[in-house]
Amino acid sequence: MKASVKEQSVENVHIRELFSLRDRVALVTGGAGRYGRQICHALAEAGATVIVGSRNHDRCEAFAEDMREADGEAEALPLDITNKESLLSAAATIESRWGRLDVLFNNAVSVRAAPVAEHSVEDWSRAMDANSTALYQTIRVFGEMMAKHNAGSIVNIASIYGVVSPDFRIYEGCAEMTNPPSYGFAKAGMIQLTRYFAVHFARHRVRVNCISPGGLFSEAMPLQFVEEYVKRTPLGRMAGASDLKGAAVFLASDASAYVTGANLVVDGGYTAL
Repeated sequence: MKASVKEQSVENVHIRELFSLRDRVALVTGGAGRYGRQICHALAEAGATVIVGSRNHDRCEAFAEDMREADGEAEALPLDITNKESLLSAAATIESRWGRLDVLFNNAVSVRAAPVAEHSVEDWSRAMDANSTALYQTIRVFGEMMAKHNAGSIVNIASIYGVVSPDFRIYEGCAEMTNPPSYGFAKAGMIQLTRYFAVHFARHRVRVNCISPGGLFSEAMPLQFVEEYVKRTPLGRMAGASDLKGAAVFLASDASAYVTGANLVVDGGYTAL
């Protein structure tokens, strides 16, 4: 029997409740990295218990401890997304300790910055294994875990370089910042895989979306690169320490209950040109 329109829609909920992640359990892969830290803080500030997953357990543990002091509940979890046994072990730990996983952020990435002439076939293969194949495995393991509970939100962190090609003019004189061809290929694939799994998991009420951020400012970046990037960006700056927070909480929470298969670009207008 088909559900009525009323049964299909969500009841009227106060906006504060829609954005709340209270009592939700969220896993962020690569959670102690530059983008991951911002995402973890945002989820915790919205009320979630945050699990910081990474191969570097000591780094994650130190970050989780800092988060507990500042934001609330956070735990570190050893996780190598290129290893299926590690993924299954992490899933079993989460199921045993918390009983479910409500939110997954696929943020971990492995990049070797090198121009095409120095980016070997072996480099390409390693990038595909660490980024594309690992992503597929991670969504399969945790998506199926969510599907058993008929609820969940998966958010993949892609990039503007999954949407447009790098503008190599901004990299001139900054060899260490060069963008390799495998990175954009993997991120474009991530955006498409997001759509695929959004449809696949829809019947289990698991939503799958994507965020494509622009460049996140770091003091370690060469000044020349920052200046050229800013010139290329309509809002006149790189992303800052809070610019991903709103998008992250929106897609993780019930505020986006009717959003799936979307790619939310957060880039200060970079890709609008």
